[in-house]
Amino acid sequence: MHSFLLFSPEVVAARNAGRPIVALESTIISHGMPYPQNVETARKVEQIIRDAGAVPATIAIMDGKICIGLSDAQLETLGTAPDAIKVSRRDLAYVLSQRLLGATTVAATMICAQLAGIEVFVTGGIGGVHRGAETSFDISADLQELAHTSVAVVCAGVKSILDIGLTLEYLETHGVPVVSVGQPGFPAFFTRESGFDADFRIDGAEQQASFIRTKWQLGLKGGVVVSNPVPQGFAMPKEEIDRITEQALREAGEQGVTGKKVTPFLLARIKELTGGRSLATNIALVEHNALVGARLAVALNAHAA
Repeated sequence: MHSFLLFSPEVVAARNAGRPIVALESTIISHGMPYPQNVETARKVEQIIRDAGAVPATIAIMDGKICIGLSDAQLETLGTAPDAIKVSRRDLAYVLSQRLLGATTVAATMICAQLAGIEVFVTGGIGGVHRGAETSFDISADLQELAHTSVAVVCAGVKSILDIGLTLEYLETHGVPVVSVGQPGFPAFFTRESGFDADFRIDGAEQQASFIRTKWQLGLKGGVVVSNPVPQGFAMPKEEIDRITEQALREAGEQGVTGKKVTPFLLARIKELTGGRSLATNIALVEHNALVGARLAVALNAHAA
């Protein structure tokens, strides 16, 4: 067992019993939603996974350890700490070695999940190629992680604040399959359709598991994006979210917001401009992803290599 890993009692019991486990990131708690909705959502998502027959493992960096599974007290700490560091691949060793409080992004959670032997990871949306990347070179580390870390990532696509077309091109270049659930179209987080299609449509968990297991058995390392659109009743009109996104991007540029601060700024501003409706959409899509991810973990566990 890796010396940096600290498993919660629930996850230890699941590992010993050979039960399916689903990894969850922690930046959605520290940077993605306001308190107390962030902690309430984290607990609700964990329960959805339990009810679907799997075991949740929210991941964070605390006291020099990669915590695989968090207690209620640890969730509260993350949800209320103003100084939690947003941890990606670049930051992981620093935050661990300095014993700082860290919330894991998609990339870091994938790394930690693979270290812990967890094959399925549920998040809200993955990072991607930022608009204007042809001059800024601003491309999320999530995409490179997907290229070589063998974890299936269940998400609601990518946010419309990104360049979705270039994001999909990048994933194709690096051989990362993009699967859609319930529709051919690749979702755009707040909206069900982005205007682009996924590579493959696979609706059922058993079929998804067969595809993913086959990929890895062929020696084709790297992740799989399982894109799951937000439920219809919570989806926002594409025209509205596009208009609001353009305004938020313009304001970010005018205020000199750059780097890791861009996404939290945009999400907070979009929440303000939608009167809080985007937060309800965000919560709904994460909960829906948890259900799809748990079912996939159960099916993959049944198809264990």
